[in-house]
Amino acid sequence: MEIVFGSASRQMLYSWASLHLHRQLFLMAPKSHRIRQLADSTMQGAVKKPRSIATESAPTSSSMKDSFSRYAEYLNQFNDKRERVVKASRDITINSKKVIFQVHRISKNNKDEVLQKAEKDLSAVKDQYIARLVNELQGTDFWKLRRAYSPGVQEYVEAATLCKFCTSGTLLNLEEINSLLLPLSDPSLEPLQINILDYILGLADLTGELMRLAIGRISDGEIEYAEKICRFVREIYRELTLLAPKMDESWDMKSKMDVMLQSVMKIENACFSVHVRGSEYTSLSGMEEDTSYALLGVSEFD
Repeated sequence: MEIVFGSASRQMLYSWASLHLHRQLFLMAPKSHRIRQLADSTMQGAVKKPRSIATESAPTSSSMKDSFSRYAEYLNQFNDKRERVVKASRDITINSKKVIFQVHRISKNNKDEVLQKAEKDLSAVKDQYIARLVNELQGTDFWKLRRAYSPGVQEYVEAATLCKFCTSGTLLNLEEINSLLLPLSDPSLEPLQINILDYILGLADLTGELMRLAIGRISDGEIEYAEKICRFVREIYRELTLLAPKMDESWDMKSKMDVMLQSVMKIENACFSVHVRGSEYTSLSGMEEDTSYALLGVSEFD
């Protein structure tokens, strides 16, 4: 009986025979070769075809770009404002120092004239330079830029409190200073107010100027006025000694307290020397200013 295979059957027979042959050859091959073949086939099966995933990357990228553009614009505006605030603070510092120098021109004969000029100059500092600072900072988070304008504010506090003491013999407190600044602000916006830290730091610097004023008054023969300054500075130092340890930013205050103590000691030593060796200081008012400073044991620039 003759068996006739069709083309399909013949192809299946050839495939089975080929598979059987490959299997026999695989089993007859060395073990290391078989392991390598298995590894190659496994790696080929593990390779994945690249897939194209449809995402919304374009809108997301555009939104992120817009966000960072807004951040960059905010930072640029903030840095520009900082530069303007620094410039305003520098102008306040320079012109406040001019007021302080004006006060130090005081003498027995021109006290009223000098103080009137100093008050006028101080009012100009407030109306021109403090007003510019207020315009830059009002209605914003001005505490973020405090370090940019703090030096100018401290110098203004120093000049204002010095003028107040020379005219009335009292201390200009924080509420009085801030009340003077309120007319400069827009009523509809949050007004710029001097914070208590800048006020205290400026008050600490005041003691150095009062020390120079006291030495100058002693050299001009105004011993009682110098003693009044001594009591005033001593009281400020005593109160700040209790307050300074409770301050958060105590580093600046610590250095100022050391300078303040030296100022108190210089005034006390000068007043003590006048009382103990008064006969040697009776002619100080007729001497040159630099000579009188030398006799009192201090420098004009201490």
